[in-house]
Amino acid sequence: MRHEVLLSEGVSGGYDTVSYNTLHRRAEGLPLEAPLAMPLQDWSTCDPAPLRSETAPQGIALRRFLLIAATLLIALAGGGEMARAAAPGGFALGELLLVALFVPLFAWIGFGFLTALAGFVRLLVGARDFDLVVETAPEGRTAILVPVYNEDVSAVFGRIRAMARSLAREGRARDFDIFVLSDSNAENGRAEYAAFLSLRPTLAPGLYYRRREQNIERKPGNIADWVRRFGGGYDYMLVLDADSLMDGRTMARMAATMDANPGVGLIQTVPDVVNARTLFARWQQFSGRLYGPVATAGMIWWSGSEATFWGHNAILRTRAFAESCGLAALPGAAPFGGAIMSHDMVEAALLRRRGWAVHMVAAPGSTEEFPPSIVDFAKRDRRWCQGNLQHLRILGSGGFHWVNRLQLLMGGSAYFTSPLWLLLIVAGVVHHVTLGGGGAAVPAPWLLGFTLALLFGPKLLGLVWTLIDRRRRAALGGVRRIAAGIFVDVPLSALVAPLMMLTQTLSLADILVGRSSGWSPQRRETDGIALAEALRHYRPHVLLGAAMLAFAAAGMGSSLWLLPVAIGLVLSPWLEMLTARQSAVPALFRVADRPVLAASASAPVPLRAPPSALAA
Repeated sequence: MRHEVLLSEGVSGGYDTVSYNTLHRRAEGLPLEAPLAMPLQDWSTCDPAPLRSETAPQGIALRRFLLIAATLLIALAGGGEMARAAAPGGFALGELLLVALFVPLFAWIGFGFLTALAGFVRLLVGARDFDLVVETAPEGRTAILVPVYNEDVSAVFGRIRAMARSLAREGRARDFDIFVLSDSNAENGRAEYAAFLSLRPTLAPGLYYRRREQNIERKPGNIADWVRRFGGGYDYMLVLDADSLMDGRTMARMAATMDANPGVGLIQTVPDVVNARTLFARWQQFSGRLYGPVATAGMIWWSGSEATFWGHNAILRTRAFAESCGLAALPGAAPFGGAIMSHDMVEAALLRRRGWAVHMVAAPGSTEEFPPSIVDFAKRDRRWCQGNLQHLRILGSGGFHWVNRLQLLMGGSAYFTSPLWLLLIVAGVVHHVTLGGGGAAVPAPWLLGFTLALLFGPKLLGLVWTLIDRRRRAALGGVRRIAAGIFVDVPLSALVAPLMMLTQTLSLADILVGRSSGWSPQRRETDGIALAEALRHYRPHVLLGAAMLAFAAAGMGSSLWLLPVAIGLVLSPWLEMLTARQSAVPALFRVADRPVLAASASAPVPLRAPPSALAA
């Protein structure tokens, strides 16, 4: 079978048609280079550009006003009640601190609830804003980019094979090429190249492989290197992670939607979690399927054409990305300076400031895997924390849309909520001790009920929508299976929340004193964690939990509110050990994966021995 790709003679030159076999005679199976300039952006000055075409829904400004105004009203109501309770006896320092901590945290959970509520209403009335086109053949060429860094080679190439075959079944193989962009070490690189040589002749889409000798600027540097070398040959680039899996129909619809909307620079899908094997990953998969749709619909409702980017499972207009998203390093050394780590949200803001619309869609067929344990999730989360703190340094950059500034602020401030919750707990304890166990401010009972409604309201809305949606209900095993899953989910959430609170607080403190996260490969498979490893990670949690238990015992009934937090912290190592195991998963959470892609991706990829020159 003959395949052809368009290859640029230069940034602004014409195009030549070069045969598939000619391309693969090039070194390392790469096509002829099609350079595309990608200048570094100026953080200080840039005039904001109007949207190239209006793709946001009507009334988007009103939606945002209502969301922000309602959030402020919720925060003021909660803070006002806390202040009212403290007023009769005069404001002690501890009470002022409690109110000061309570208001922003109440606003945070209020914003989350209102987003879910808006999403629930949007789903209920069947409203559709920007969405993917249906069954239209894409006109432009798309490069599927799969960046890898010391991953399980068979798993990565198994997913690539599944996606390539899905494209072929859709009759869209000629519209896509797949690039494996490796930052792996030499040993992993040899295995990757052998898998590439074995798989390439069996696939209809073009498959290419490139390994960088120098891993400059991590994943964003990897993508930028491809853009500068090959970006001129492709209209779009569909960026994935090593654990991403997308079906051919969804990829074709994404490319066709870009064709139909020339003013759109990026479309972000919301991936489902698949192939979850441990209790932790399966729990997250279950929660995402059950509660996620209303939150996703809510984000789409208020983000409009200023949506964010998650760095994977998204399609981008290549020339728009090249002209807008060259990431200049921040002044100073890591962790706050240097190369930007959480590049995705910044790239979305940079696209929008040049007039390109950025949209989020809830599309079936877009999936990813989830870290297998709480420890592995925390390691990834620490990198996100460092990257999101860098966002606070560029909030004042010229030309950003105010919604993008809000997203960057929320991303950075999100990691301060954990220490704020911890401070609120500590402030409550200190205030209780200072008053000798009595005289503390007691807000009206409605505030406790309102707080619980804001915290658990999104879960309840997600449950109601799932029960309404017959297909989603069936995918989760029916009403009885859903009820059983919730019976595990709610107490498990309550126990793990204190663990995550302290873990994020310690990570934030570590970064604030100047320790950079580094870049280590992700562990994607495990079946249990030894007690010694769990204790090493959670020794501070156990000590703080034990101190809280002792205080609760001494304070008797007036300190019982500390017990859920204290128990979760004390049990941290054993929660880690339990949730990292695979054995109890089928009995607790049932979530149906899409069988065709999953089965094809899980089959092993045979390795052809690489040439001796590459094996050396």
